[in-house]
Order: sequence, then C-alpha cells, then structure tokens
Amino acid sequence: MAGEKQEHGLEDFDALVRLHRPRVFRFILASLRNKETAENLTQDCFVRAYQARGQFRGASSIGTWFMQIAANLVRNHESSSRLKFWRRSLQPDADVAELGRILPDGQHSPEALALMREQVEAIWSAARDLPARQRTVFLLRFVEDLDLLEIAEVTGMKEGTIKAHLFRALHSVRARLEGTK
Repeated sequence: MAGEKQEHGLEDFDALVRLHRPRVFRFILASLRNKETAENLTQDCFVRAYQARGQFRGASSIGTWFMQIAANLVRNHESSSRLKFWRRSLQPDADVAELGRILPDGQHSPEALALMREQVEAIWSAARDLPARQRTVFLLRFVEDLDLLEIAEVTGMKEGTIKAHLFRALHSVRARLEGTK
C-alpha cells in the first residue's frame, strides 16, 4: 500500500512531462534567458524527477515538485556560471519576439503585440538585474502565476521572506520601468 502512495499520480510519467514541460521551460528560460540552456535544464529536470519518482510523497502537487527541481537546477546553474568569467560577458540571447509568443497575451492585433513585446523586453531587462532570490520569486509569481505558498514550496523559503523579496523586486522593477519612460 505504501508503494501505491509513492507512485500515486506518477503512473503515466510521459503524460506528466507533456503537461508540465511548458511551465518548467518558461520558468527556466525566464530565469536564465538562454534557450539552449533552458532546453537542457528542462530535460534534466524531468530526468531527475523520473529517477526520484519513488521518493515523491505527495506532500505537494506534482507540478510544484517539478518546479522545485527546476528552481534548484537554475540556482545550481547560476552559482556554477558565476565562476566562469567568459559567461559573465555574454549578453542574454533570448529572442524577445519568441518570448512574446510563449507568454499568453489574449490579444492578437499587431499594435497590441508590439506593445506587449516592448513591455516584456523592459520587464525582462529590469528582472535580469535583480538579485537571484528576488528574480526567482518575481518570475515564479508573475511568469508562472504561483501563489505565495506554492513559491514557498518551490524555493524552501518562508512566506514572510518571499513577501519581502517580492516587495523589493516589484519596487526595483517599477523604479526601473518608471525611469525608462
């Protein structure tokens, strides 16, 4: 019976990957702004989840569990990347037009798409300069639309800490956006 509980919800792992892959990929891409790295880490996320599927206890949703793995991969990647001088000099290579197509907008007119792309570019630019924890909380909240409790599960931070990081991130992004007008 305990074995059934461990596997509960993980029987069709391929279906879970198809369902959750877009969200995991968007978060990693938004965090790292490098499509190739995001593809690699997204694949790594699901490989790690598959390998650890027997350890899933159901304390959180499967989607939250995948996001925890993704957030850890991003954190590990960023910390290892900081040690490499040449990576620091690279500019983000994410295509803003492509990001605009990834994010749901509900509008299709050329003017609305152009405005959205401009806004997305300004927000990405502002978010890129946030400290790592603020950026992670900001992206989980506003790109992935997670609530505070879900962000706490993904990051391992307390809700009050998340609120503080989110407040600071919003303040920084707003100040930067107001300064660009």
